[in-house]
Amino acid sequence: MTAFTRALRRKSSRRIAAVGVVAAGALVLSACSDNGDDMSGMDHGSTASATATSKPGKSAAAADFNDADVTFAQAMIPHHQQALEMTELADGRASDSEIKELVAQIEKAQDPEIKTLQGWLKSWGKPTEMESMPGMDHSGHSGMDGMMSDEDMKELKAAKGTDFDKLFAEMMIDHHNGAIAMAEDEQKNGKNADAKKMADAIIEGQSAEVKQLQSILDRL
Repeated sequence: MTAFTRALRRKSSRRIAAVGVVAAGALVLSACSDNGDDMSGMDHGSTASATATSKPGKSAAAADFNDADVTFAQAMIPHHQQALEMTELADGRASDSEIKELVAQIEKAQDPEIKTLQGWLKSWGKPTEMESMPGMDHSGHSGMDGMMSDEDMKELKAAKGTDFDKLFAEMMIDHHNGAIAMAEDEQKNGKNADAKKMADAIIEGQSAEVKQLQSILDRL
């Protein structure tokens, strides 16, 4: 093979490679264009997930959420906060040792969960408080499952000793059952993996506490 022939072949090879690169670029542009058309039909939840995953250190699960997840987080925060208000009243009023143990157990579980729920809402760009709905009191939470009224809380605050223990157990059973119902709704309708995992933990933990509280009531 002459040097001239080899030179011609090298030019031909480079031309073919260049054509291949152009063709590949066209395919990529076409794919991007197709994906853009598909994305236009996505809902805002999917778009939020795509945006979050483009940022370093942000997991897809953290941003993959829907309205049910937001409602669960916004409602569970004040629900947990009221449970903590009830446990605070036990100091100096409760007399039953098992009630006191449960009080510590509830505080240990629910205080960290409040912080976690607030963190989720912040990362989702959602407010930590629910908007007041018609029929709700000024706090905006009286319509939630298991929430105590102002009168209920005053009655609990005025009780002492065995009377407090009984009233606390009765109220906390109702309160827990409300949280369990909210968690079950999250299981059915939620999308965020972490929120659904917390819902599972709430159902398991508070169902066990409801049984324990009922056994305390039965012996008091």
